[in-house]
Amino acid sequence: MFSLTEKIVLASASPRRQLYFKDLGLPFTVIVPDIPEKRREAEPVDSYIQRLAREKAAYVAKERDRWILAADTVVCLDEVTFEKPESSKEALSMLMTLSGKEHQVRTAVCLCHLQRNVCDVVSVVTRVLFWNFSRMEAAAYVQTGEPMDKAGSYGIQGKGAFLVREVHGSYSNVVGLPLVECLEMLSRNELLSSSSK
Repeated sequence: MFSLTEKIVLASASPRRQLYFKDLGLPFTVIVPDIPEKRREAEPVDSYIQRLAREKAAYVAKERDRWILAADTVVCLDEVTFEKPESSKEALSMLMTLSGKEHQVRTAVCLCHLQRNVCDVVSVVTRVLFWNFSRMEAAAYVQTGEPMDKAGSYGIQGKGAFLVREVHGSYSNVVGLPLVECLEMLSRNELLSSSSK
């Protein structure tokens, strides 16, 4: 569908982000950054995810003359963040906290090229409303194992779709990568072209 004018590295282990790139026809290689993902005390959520996206990109960009795209996604309720659960118990707790409430899915995306001194960062916010599901329903979902590698303990593109009553904003952002904003970044940095295939 699309092609790139230069090679790009996707700094992410997320199969969902990789699938989006494949579906758009964008060639890429994957290098997974090894950085601590911990929010600093009193750090605003948007500052936190932008910092992580930049740090992930910078980690992969070291000694590489390549474009790097990195992202970080969190689920938040007010200023409380819900990242990937470390246990089934934590996943269930997250889901019950979010049950019946509207939360935000926030993603920061960083496109950088260190040798060219480019660091383009955008943030996207999507509001998601859960219906007031019960503990039994949340526990049944946790037992599927799907929540365990997902921010906020759910995957809207999978079985977790049943939790969601409303989505306001970018759906692809909730999956893990805001596609419109990514394509805009690639385009304004002259990396995007249409494919003849």
